[in-house]
Amino acid sequence: MSLLLTHSESVQQAFKKQSGPPQWHHGAFHDVQDSVRSDVRRMLHSRAEVPFQVPLEVNVVLVGFSGDGGYRYSLDAHQLEQLLKISFPSHRPSCLETGELLDIEHHLVYNAFPAGQPELIALEKALKEAMVPAGKAREVEFGRELPLFEVEATAVEPIFQKLYSYIFDMDNEGYSVREMDRPVPITIFIVNFDKLRMDPTNKEIDLDSLMYGKLPELTEDDIKKQEGDYIYHYRYNGGGSTQVWLGSGRFVVIDLSAGPCTYGKIEAEEGSVSSRTLPRLRDVIRPRSWRGVTDQSSNDIFLGQLASLISTTVEHVIAPDVRFETLDLTSRLLIPIIVLRNHNRYNIMEKGHNYSINVEEIEKEVKKMLHDGQEVVIIGGVHSLHRHEKLAIAVSKSMRGHSLQETKNDGRFHVHTKMYLDGALLKEEMERSADVLAAGLLEVADPSLSSKFFLRQNWMDEPNGSNDSIIKHKPLWASYDSKTSKKKKKKVKKQGDLQPTYGTRVIPVFVLSLADVDPNLMMEDESLVWTSNDVVIVLEHQNEKIPLSYVSETQKRHAFPSQAQRHILAGLASVVGGLSAPYEKASHVHERPVVNWLWATGCHPFGPFSNTSHISQMLHDVALRNTIYARVDSALRRIRETSESVQAFAAEYLKTPLGEPVKGKKDKSATELWLEKFYKKTTNLPEPFPHELVDRLERYLDGLEEQLVDMSSLLYDHRLQDAFLNSSDILQSTMFTQQYVDHVLASEREKMRCCSIEYKYPVHSSQTYIYGGILIAGFFVYFVIIFFSSPVR
Repeated sequence: MSLLLTHSESVQQAFKKQSGPPQWHHGAFHDVQDSVRSDVRRMLHSRAEVPFQVPLEVNVVLVGFSGDGGYRYSLDAHQLEQLLKISFPSHRPSCLETGELLDIEHHLVYNAFPAGQPELIALEKALKEAMVPAGKAREVEFGRELPLFEVEATAVEPIFQKLYSYIFDMDNEGYSVREMDRPVPITIFIVNFDKLRMDPTNKEIDLDSLMYGKLPELTEDDIKKQEGDYIYHYRYNGGGSTQVWLGSGRFVVIDLSAGPCTYGKIEAEEGSVSSRTLPRLRDVIRPRSWRGVTDQSSNDIFLGQLASLISTTVEHVIAPDVRFETLDLTSRLLIPIIVLRNHNRYNIMEKGHNYSINVEEIEKEVKKMLHDGQEVVIIGGVHSLHRHEKLAIAVSKSMRGHSLQETKNDGRFHVHTKMYLDGALLKEEMERSADVLAAGLLEVADPSLSSKFFLRQNWMDEPNGSNDSIIKHKPLWASYDSKTSKKKKKKVKKQGDLQPTYGTRVIPVFVLSLADVDPNLMMEDESLVWTSNDVVIVLEHQNEKIPLSYVSETQKRHAFPSQAQRHILAGLASVVGGLSAPYEKASHVHERPVVNWLWATGCHPFGPFSNTSHISQMLHDVALRNTIYARVDSALRRIRETSESVQAFAAEYLKTPLGEPVKGKKDKSATELWLEKFYKKTTNLPEPFPHELVDRLERYLDGLEEQLVDMSSLLYDHRLQDAFLNSSDILQSTMFTQQYVDHVLASEREKMRCCSIEYKYPVHSSQTYIYGGILIAGFFVYFVIIFFSSPVR
């Protein structure tokens, strides 16, 4: 009897290990390793414009698509997986600052698998308990007013985190990347709930009994009632209403049963989210005779819309664009938070107020965007603007106004002037000012990030012209092995190694705490923060909420100028981690960033629809990868520049004695033909390339090829710390290789000069008179012979 009771209690529980989660395979790198290696070889040896391939695994978990969710709809996970592989095989991020594509391309690997029925019922139960009445909402299709319920996403986030841990067997793992020595999955939850079972007004349904029971099949009348005659949507920490949101972990949630939601910018179509942005199962489940559309075509359209939605999620959230083209090689980060105020009424650095700044929380979030070995120091201070008159003048000069046309309730346009603070002009004025507080900090905020952070120590060998080279010595990455065990040997510093100098990067954060200003004063683009690649400027004043030109459903969004914490974190996330807002993406067609407000809500501090001062763990991983990508991108560009200089030298000197280029087979370059004609045969002609240079470059490129393939594997396995160290070694070796090649080519170009001009004084000697005497004697003998040979005589 006790066994039966125990069994009956365990049956009602979800997330049981006995049932076995879906199998998650993380071994796709072995399938793409040969293609990665071939692309790297083409890029290094033939100067092909091939980006560096980095496999990125995306897991799609289908919840409620096994005939157990809304409309009892079934979706073939394998078919979706194949469609994603064919339609969206790769993604290449860009840099928002430069608008150029990075030299890194993600080779996307998709895994799609369904979740079980017990987990679906557990999610529905948690969602039903979290629903809160929020008035009425109008249905889009028929215009009926239906009850509206709101779900706080942070309340149901733990159950999704539990599902994530259950599927990928991550129960005992923390959120920290440094504590994990295993691959970390990135997940997209696509859910299809049964709204009838979740109806919060229906208290009679026992969801616990349906976890392992057989669900009743739906009749045609039941299918018509599947919408439940109510609407629900999410709000993440009180932000904008949505049906998709970014979780605090490594997952995003797409709920096709919620909404539909409408939000975006008023009187602007770009990036707006409407009822047709996300696919609806109501449009798939139609009568078969409706306009002659078959069930198969409706399913194919739904599958294509789902694949496009997943691709948009990858481009904006999982692998977004890089905000700034940063290359931070320093080991220490100093962030002074300088509050400049024109009043004495309150101090936002003091704790205990709703508008206070929590420096400890900011430091905690920033530390998650740094690798091991890097430290961050955040200091804060309050200064009065009247003590820094140059800065007060800069703030005054940066005030701007523009005309704004808005429609009121009477349906007419009303024109008025709106004041705003120009961040770019303010930074320029602060840089030009003679104030030490601003000019001094901004001067060190952009240090030289080149070879000054990697200095060469005293070498063992004496320099010997072009034969001496840094490349002859053993670089740091030569001792690096990606397949070493966890027990790493302590490296002994030897003379000749490259040692990084411990520089400090300063990123000042200026918080302008102003009083007696325009109640609707903001910065440009209706924001309270402005960032560049070396400074963050935040506006704060104690006025009421400011209405924005953004709308969520039927309500305007508001900005709260007294809350500066979120905006400080948003600015530091862009400068330190290179994070771009999830709703922005660089467009080469428009030559500017374009917006898509679909992912404007969730666990991130960006934009008017967000309302949290935390950053998702997924975006923390993106920030860590951005640092690695910046270094690899810089190294690959240096390799291309080195190859271009070698090719230019070859085009100048690799010619026949008549001055014509070396000709031969069409499939070979001039360099290869020159090597065949002269290097492989005995010749006395001068050689523009020393054999030692060619051999060293080949050996270096072969070693770099192995390094890049190892780095691609490390990034795929989410071993970001090892990849970070590897990228540092690649970058510094690339810098010194470029210097070595330039030095050798300069010296060899000097040797290959065919002509030279020398200036000498004329030299006088006695031989001149001898030659003159011989010439006179010759003329005398000639005239004598002519005279005596005359016939008259």
